[in-house]
Parts: sequence; C-alpha cells; structure tokens
Amino acid sequence: MCYSAHVEAAYKKLGRHYRAAVDFDEFVDLYLYHPAGSRPLTPRALDLSFSASDGGPAAVIAESVEQWDKLELHQLEELVFTQRTRLVNAERSLQTKVTKNAQNDVRIASNKIERALAKLSRLKSDKLQPSDSRIFPGSYAPVITGHGQDRIIRPMRYQCRLAGKPASHDVRFPGTYNARRDSLERYWSNTFGHNHAILTVNKFYEHVARHALEQRELAPDEKEESVILEFTPEPAQEMIIACLWSEWKGPEGCLLSFAAITDEPPPEVAAAGHDRCIVQIKPENIDAWLNPDHRNLAACYEILDDRPRPYYEHRLAA
Repeated sequence: MCYSAHVEAAYKKLGRHYRAAVDFDEFVDLYLYHPAGSRPLTPRALDLSFSASDGGPAAVIAESVEQWDKLELHQLEELVFTQRTRLVNAERSLQTKVTKNAQNDVRIASNKIERALAKLSRLKSDKLQPSDSRIFPGSYAPVITGHGQDRIIRPMRYQCRLAGKPASHDVRFPGTYNARRDSLERYWSNTFGHNHAILTVNKFYEHVARHALEQRELAPDEKEESVILEFTPEPAQEMIIACLWSEWKGPEGCLLSFAAITDEPPPEVAAAGHDRCIVQIKPENIDAWLNPDHRNLAACYEILDDRPRPYYEHRLAA
C-alpha cells in the first residue's frame, strides 16, 4: 500500500509537460474560503503554485489560500499561548510536588508547542521544503484525466469513494487510496476501463515491519514494530502512476477522488519488507490509458504490464 508519495504539485509545470488544461472551476470550489469550515488538505506546494499576479481564477485561488493561512495562523498562535500557559502551570506544580498528571501536562504541552511552532514557520515561509509536496490518504493532489484528445488537471482526494457508495465507506474501507490489480474487475469494476487518471510521483513511502526489513523472524516476546521507508527510483525520474478515479455525489455535495493502482512488488521492494508497489506507465501509453475502452480490458492490462522497471532504492524516512 502506497500510504504517502512525493508528487509534482505545480499545476503550471504539469500543464506544460503533459499538455494538459487546468480545470480551474474545480480548484476554485476546492479552495473556497469558509470561515466556519475546514481547510482542504492540500500540499503546500500546490497552495503556493497559484499566484495573484496570474489574474483570473488563479488569483481567486491565491486569495483563498491567503485567507486560509490567516485563519490557521490565528488558530496556531492561540494554541501556542494556551499550551505555554499549561506548560508553565505544570512546571510550577512540579516544583512543589511531582505528580503523573503534571508530568503528562509538561510532555503533551511541549509536544503541541513544538508542532504548532513548526506549522507556523511553514505557513510564514514562501520557501518550499521537500515535505511540502507530500500527499497522504485524505489529502488532495493534482491528477490528470482524459477527455477525448484533451488532458485535464483536476484536484482529487487521495482515497477513492466510488460513485453510489455511502460516505461511511471512507471509514469502513480506509485502504481505498490504493486499488489492487487483482481486484480491478471486482471492487473497482465500475471504474476500471472507464475512469482512468495519472499522478506524477518522484518518490513514495511505505510502512513495513522492522523485522521484515531486517529479513528475520520476530524474536520471542518481541512486539512488531512499524517503520517508514522512502523509496526512490534509480535512475531518478518522474514516475507516471496509473490511477482510477470517481465522481461521487451525495447529500454532502460532490467529491472527486482517486486511487493508485498497486501490483506485486519488484524484488528489491519485497526484500525491504513490503508486499505491494504502485504501478508506473510509460509516457507513450498515457493517452491510451486516459481514454480506455471498457470493452477491451486486455488492452488496459497490457499498459499496466508494459511498465518502466527502475530499481527502487530505499532508506528509513526522516
């Protein structure tokens, strides 16, 4: 399961490189500012790719990003103030008597302050960090879909909710950010051969068991420990990932969402302790993938089989 990936988030670069138009209406709807609402989960690199100087809908989105930033800055500053007060009170209490509650307050307040200050620093900076291009299940990413001879960049949530399914499926089936190849004609049958997309990725991340990474059995009484590995293709390259997408409509509104297709892993990924791997497709197969014929699923499988075969280097994620 590809639980996280480092994506190409700059919509202008995607548009130039893949000759794709931008569905600005969808981006405007996604970023629309609601003071009482929740900020959309988007990579910071995507937020900052919209500029007021570009005018038109890009300027509208940039203004929404600025409004969301101001709201979040205010909330984080309030959080820091509250937790610093909690920390001071707990430390004062510990000078009189050591209690578990006071020790927990010191630990929790310190951790919350550290995380909030890191978020504040990120929001106040226009300089992007590598982590600003990472997506996780539930966050949005710019994906490319096909419409005849056209390619369109659209914002979609990385966890696919199939049309006709209840919203509760997000909780009941949290792994639907990936679509297993061996279930494409079962769970994904209404999407496979119909709604295909691509996502561009530079590296991806997986949870693996430490003992599997170290290629050993669990020791007696040893509890399984999960670690996060970062996989990078060698030679370095922009990976075009085969995806499925769906447009869901319900009482809550409309939702565009997608899942990355996974298959059996190459030997080096399996040796690192993981049993799945996202599937790349070749640039020359993009148009055929984005415009599938549901009556010829064999052709879709051929594209998935005719994939690039880089070597995936891995290391423990920071």
